[in-house]
Amino acid sequence: MARAPVQFFNRHTKQLETEKIYGERWLRFAYENPAGRFFLWALVKRKIFSWYYGWRMNWRSSSKHVLPFIIDYNLEGGIEDFTKSVYSFRTFNEFFSRKLKSSARPIAAGDDVAIFPADGRHLVFPNVDKAAGKTVKGSKFALADLLGEAHLPEARRELTRKFANGSMVISRLCPVDYHRFHFTAGGRAGAARLIKGVYYSVHPIALRRHIEYLVQNKRMVTLIDTPAFGAVASVEVGATNVGAIIQTFPENYEVRKGEEKGLFKFGGSCVITLFEPGKIIFDADLVAHSAECVEVFAKMGDRLGGRARA
Repeated sequence: MARAPVQFFNRHTKQLETEKIYGERWLRFAYENPAGRFFLWALVKRKIFSWYYGWRMNWRSSSKHVLPFIIDYNLEGGIEDFTKSVYSFRTFNEFFSRKLKSSARPIAAGDDVAIFPADGRHLVFPNVDKAAGKTVKGSKFALADLLGEAHLPEARRELTRKFANGSMVISRLCPVDYHRFHFTAGGRAGAARLIKGVYYSVHPIALRRHIEYLVQNKRMVTLIDTPAFGAVASVEVGATNVGAIIQTFPENYEVRKGEEKGLFKFGGSCVITLFEPGKIIFDADLVAHSAECVEVFAKMGDRLGGRARA
């Protein structure tokens, strides 16, 4: 039986492209094979695999994988954006969470414009309550689960009520992507709250089976009070082989649009951005592709949408 390729629309090339999947054989075995799913359950519940892999990527010897990775995944065209030489990374994790030159990711101008918080493949949903049904047929997750409020009485689920019927962006980062995440809009950022969880993959191969993985994984939630878009929630989601979610911003501080918020250590990962109802209008091309469940590749700093007018 032929395996369906994972395709996305590249906003820069204006073409539909096929993703070269890092660790594809393992992913398909773990999420599409019954024996693999049992093996996966045992590893994920114990968090052994992700911990061990992240630990290995911090070994000095892991630096030997940097150049082959760059060649295998065609990153040569972007190395001029690195702040340091490809030969100077001491570990693979140091390469993975690399910084880029400020000129590498221009920030879309305008106080009323929101940007993508990370490089990656993105889906947008004008109404978050319809997102799960569109993404995976018959599979749903609750906003209260995502925000870590499901254990609270409904009267105390403040964030769930705030973002009910709001808008959502799912930004999926592949191992080949730049793995620092940034603020989608300027404002005052509160403290990042940790929600403990496991480390399932957030790749479409996995989410096609269970979108609930997004609310079972470890994640961190930060509320940003913005002049243009009201309250915005940034939810960083860990995934298989993600060693850590590191926040680098000063909490309870005025941040600028595009300012660095944090970084992921090795592995694929995901950033989910939530907007209150009626606060943002996503760009039309994003809405059209997302309606067909086709991810759109865009870079951090690219325009996501504009403030909704009353």
